[in-house]
Order: sequence, then structure tokens, then C-alpha cells
Amino acid sequence: MSAVHVIVPDTVDDPRSPSGGNTYDVQVGTGLRRHGWVVHQYAMAGTWPDADSVARAALGAELAGIPDKGLVVVDGLIASSAPDVLAPEAHRLRIVILVHLPLGVAAAGAVRAREQAALDAARAVVVTSRWTREWLLTNYDLDASRVQVVLPGVAAAAVTAASADGSRLLCVGAVTPIKGQDVLVDALREIVDLEWGCRCVGSLTVEPEFADRLRASVSSTDLGDRVTFPGARVGADLYAVYATADLVVAPSRTETYGLVVTEALARGVPVIGSDVGGLPEALGRAPSGHRPGILVPPEDAESLAAALRRWLTDGALRSDLRRAARERRADLHDWSETADAMSHVLTHVAEVAA
Repeated sequence: MSAVHVIVPDTVDDPRSPSGGNTYDVQVGTGLRRHGWVVHQYAMAGTWPDADSVARAALGAELAGIPDKGLVVVDGLIASSAPDVLAPEAHRLRIVILVHLPLGVAAAGAVRAREQAALDAARAVVVTSRWTREWLLTNYDLDASRVQVVLPGVAAAAVTAASADGSRLLCVGAVTPIKGQDVLVDALREIVDLEWGCRCVGSLTVEPEFADRLRASVSSTDLGDRVTFPGARVGADLYAVYATADLVVAPSRTETYGLVVTEALARGVPVIGSDVGGLPEALGRAPSGHRPGILVPPEDAESLAAALRRWLTDGALRSDLRRAARERRADLHDWSETADAMSHVLTHVAEVAA
């Protein structure tokens, strides 16, 4: 059996810090084992991508301990910030970098230079959306044949029973600026005349100052009883939240794909989300050609409020979007397809380097 060494952040299975990237890493590891791969996982401590010298030294030690010609998958959150650690090992290891969100999307200059250097050390780069692939090829000097798309999967789920008025709104994601819950709150202030309730489910500890300010701004107004922040939910607890949602709102400022979107669609729940990055790709279209949701410009609370108002006041629109979401549900990738694609990439890297 073939072996693969997978290097991930130590938060990968921390229920306090759920994320799409962590879910992807866990599911891919599980899927590769089912394909017969021997998966050696290394959970690296540190505040990646801003890890200190101790964490970086530990990464170097783990890489140094992997046998020559070892096949290594490194999560991009780690790899993209540590080219000086990867490069010395690149001649003897077959390194694959898994990029969830390029660090260079949010910053240029030295950050992009480091990320380019890290990607240069890889035999292949795996990305989770076509948008991310195009972004990398546009912004970095990479051979297109080395950059492979392995789309995320989604677990099958029962269709959620919709309420008559569609008033149960849900936003899932760590409460951070990048996920845009502040934009959502601003939009909700514009529709207080309508009946609705909104749960913002996600970690409150990733950027605690932002989360605290946002919660304080909500509790001090008439939104206090209508917008709640229950914290992170995973597994059955998260599935139970989806089961009582009429609409998922994804107001992200940046998104390379959007597992939240496909998790909603797997339950036949429409999505109002930002027209940014790979989110439109995740939303997709039903076989009929209809979109199972509404896209709005990022960081545009007024447009988001208008879309929410349409959803809440137009019963025919709600029916159309629900129908499209249920149709789109049948076309979603499952995690076994993700594992198949990743196994293919790894097998190719191993064969070329043999």
C-alpha cells in the first residue's frame, strides 16, 4: 500500500474551531484511507500562518523525519507561510500543497513572494475550486499542469421542511470580518419591519474582539432578540441547526468555495450569498438552469437587505428558489468523489517522481 504524509494545523478536529478547510482535510484523510492509502497525519501546533520559530522548527523536524521520496501533502495555511522550511526538503520529498485560501488574496508584497516560493517547492498544487485555480495562475508564476482542482464534497442529508413565511435565517461561519456577519447585521437593520429571526452560528474566538463588538452592537439595539450568536456547532448539533433553517445567508467578503453553501443545498435550502470568489461556483445552477439562491455584491448591506426583503415578501420567489435548491441537491459532489480525485492526483505525483 502507498503511504502519504499529511501535515495539517492542530485545530483540524477541534470542535471549537470548525471551518471548511478543517472539514476538507478530515474528509480527505478518511477517504484516502478507504482507497487503501496509509495516511500518516501530523497536526502542527502554532498560530498558522503566523506561527513562531518554535512551531516552524517543529515543522522542519517533522519533514526531516519523513523518508526520501516520501509523498507529503501540506495544508496551505502552513505551507504558504513557510517556504524556507519546505524548500530544503523539496529535492528529496514529493510535496503537494493543498491551498484552501491563498494568503495572497488578502495581502500582496512579501506575503505573495513567500507564497510563490512555497508553491515553487511543490510537485503539485491542489485547490478546492476553479476560481482558486484561476486566481493562482493569474497572480503567480505556475505551470498550469501542476495546479489541480479537487472540489469539496458534501454529506447527503434529508430535505429541510420549510416554514410558510421563510423567516428562519441562518448564517454559518466563524464570526470574523472575512465571513461578513457585520454586513449581514447592517442589512438586517434595514428590514426590522418584517418578521424574521437570524442565528449566526460559528466560533466566537477566532477574532474575539470583532465578535465582541458585533454582539454588543446587536444587543444594544432592537435586533437583540432577533439575532443570536450561539457559538460554534459541529456534527449532529450543526445538522440540527440546518434542519430548522429556511434560508442560509453567506455574506462573505472573500470565499474560495463555500462548504456552507453546499451544506445548505444538500438540504434543499436556498442561499443568499456574496458574488465573490468561488461562492457562485458552489451555488451553481439546477439542471433546469435556475440558480438556487440570490447573489449580491460583497460588502453591500443595501443590496443584501433588498435580497432578504424579496425573499421574505415574495412567496412565489421562495417557492422557485426552494425548487431550484432541491434540483441542485442531486448534482452535488459527495466526499467519495473528492477522495477519488485526490487519490488520482497523489498517484500521478508518485508515478512521475518514481
